[in-house]
Amino acid sequence: MLLWQALIGLIAYDALNAACSFRTLHGLLKNRPVDTPTGNDKSIERVCEAVNHACIWYPKRALCLQRAFVTTWLLRRHGINASMVLGAQRLPFKAHAWVEVGGKAINERSDVQTKYAVWERC
Repeated sequence: MLLWQALIGLIAYDALNAACSFRTLHGLLKNRPVDTPTGNDKSIERVCEAVNHACIWYPKRALCLQRAFVTTWLLRRHGINASMVLGAQRLPFKAHAWVEVGGKAINERSDVQTKYAVWERC
């Protein structure tokens, strides 16, 4: 079920991104409340795994912003207080989006918190 929710989330993000501004997408996520916890201690792991698998099956490459948006949305739906974080490094310039829970980056291969300076949390 989570895999389908993640796939639908990726599709919805693409549709919204084509029709709306980044400001609108940002507002949707920023105003998305955290639902009542489902009581499952493995929710973070399960959501991240579902998003990872959905990205494999998605017909186009899901970039970090799309992936972080969908992961944050699903975690909040499952009662996890997650934040999408946007950051950048100066030289060479690179921007990145990731998800944090309790101030800790999740579902990331490297230590993004030391590599990128945060410019927004939502």
